[in-house]
Amino acid sequence: METINTQPSATPVIQALRSIGYNSQTAVADIIDNSVDAHADHVRINFVYDMGDGFIRIEDNGIGMSDITLQQAMTIGSKDPRNKRAKDELGRFGMGLKTASFSLGKRLCVISKSNGIVSERCWDLDYVSEKNQWLMFKTVPYEIKSKVGQINGDNGTIVFIDRLDRFSGFGTNKILKHDSYNSKVKRIQKYLEMVFHVMIESGLTITINDNKLDPWNPFLEGNPRRIEGEEQLIRVNKNIMKITPYVLPHPSTFNMLDYKNAGGIKGWRDQQGFYIYRENRMVSYGDWFGMFSKDIPSELVRIKVEFTNAADDDWKIDVKKSSISVPDEAKEDLYAIGKHNRHISKEIMLYRTKAGRSGEKIKGSLNTWELATDDINSSYTLNRNHPILTEILKNVDNNIGKTINVYLKLVELGSPNNLLQPVSMVKKAEQELEEKTKKLILDYAEILFSTGIDLDIEKVAETISMMSGFEGVEIFTIKKIIERDVLTNE
Repeated sequence: METINTQPSATPVIQALRSIGYNSQTAVADIIDNSVDAHADHVRINFVYDMGDGFIRIEDNGIGMSDITLQQAMTIGSKDPRNKRAKDELGRFGMGLKTASFSLGKRLCVISKSNGIVSERCWDLDYVSEKNQWLMFKTVPYEIKSKVGQINGDNGTIVFIDRLDRFSGFGTNKILKHDSYNSKVKRIQKYLEMVFHVMIESGLTITINDNKLDPWNPFLEGNPRRIEGEEQLIRVNKNIMKITPYVLPHPSTFNMLDYKNAGGIKGWRDQQGFYIYRENRMVSYGDWFGMFSKDIPSELVRIKVEFTNAADDDWKIDVKKSSISVPDEAKEDLYAIGKHNRHISKEIMLYRTKAGRSGEKIKGSLNTWELATDDINSSYTLNRNHPILTEILKNVDNNIGKTINVYLKLVELGSPNNLLQPVSMVKKAEQELEEKTKKLILDYAEILFSTGIDLDIEKVAETISMMSGFEGVEIFTIKKIIERDVLTNE
């Protein structure tokens, strides 16, 4: 069958590659991946502002590339993602160096030295667009050679990106202000300290403008108060996935500086969830992947999930290596582990004491709440034996004591159970309510009627409808439940 060799037009494809979805943080991280794959142990990053006409320079002391290898590295789509890769290799598509750099600026120059021999290549997107052809320069343009610099030693690579239209507004009427530029660089630093923390802890040195990066460990390695769960190994499509859950200490155990640092780049609430690592490099963080909602009582939970590059297809790792999809075969296990550790976090947040590793019920006569758990639901009850409450009830007559207990019952039903478990009490289709919701309505109604205050059914139904957890239940439905199951039994 006859075929035609159809080469894509260079200009529109280049522009499409520039918009593949990187931000400045993920772009710089993807370029560093190449340094890691080259076995570098020192990566030097320099950001130069120069009124928006600056550059980004990334130099490593890795093994470097020969002329042939560099040509391949600078070619779009130089790797087949289906090919088996070396253990620990971070690259997959052969796209990252180019697409990450193009997302920052319009010119990418690379100098690499292997065994003392220097090779050069340069992409100039303005030239590609002008000619509408895939034309790459074999050498670095003379006017920027001094900025690119030279490699000391026999091996290493320099990645130089300038004409930073996407990064700092070069060539546009929206040049980034110097303060904003510095803030952007600081965000990149924080991101790299998190994403590469395992490698930095193992000896990789990364500097930004000569400032050494410190690893940010989301699991607070070395903190004696954290709870480390049992490590679990799960097989997904013949590939092993390792899961290690952590529950962090209560915020009250930190000083202000440590508390802020432990919150990470998103803050405590949004840092909770799963942390996904591919070959010791974080690719996703602070995400429940639709299994749970993020709430304050669960903010202490951070669960480490590790897989190798052999499982890339299972996790659908993208070009940027910053987005994944959880395999269906793993969701049930991850859900169970997440649910268990969220339960422990809620105990700690309520009682401000340390839960046992198995998440057993926390006891203590000074706790204001107690957790009662059955096989299906967990409910919170007030500690009626608290010494302060006991002292109060000892010093009041029976009628006042009865009124206090009625009020405490209302508090008990409405908080924290409704706060922590609102999902089970939301409106169902056609106002078909769960049995637990119906029971809560009946409990509220009986308590309100037992106060001795002159209340009619309309008023009781209206009062319940405004309580937390019943926002989606119509007053008419509440009224009918009360008429059927409360008033008919009186």
